[in-house]
Amino acid sequence: MVVCMSCKKPIANSKGMAKFNCPKCSKYEILRCKKCREIVTKYTCPGCGFEGPN
Repeated sequence: MVVCMSCKKPIANSKGMAKFNCPKCSKYEILRCKKCREIVTKYTCPGCGFEGPN
């Protein structure tokens, strides 16, 4: 199941979601829902511990 890294809600095929590789390690894919992006909710990479957004 595809879930938001911040709020853990399912986001498969959700409009406005973001999907990108971790800016630090590039090993893990970061998935975020539209709401968490809009309210700038923090996320943490499960691999390297990078926290964003900065």
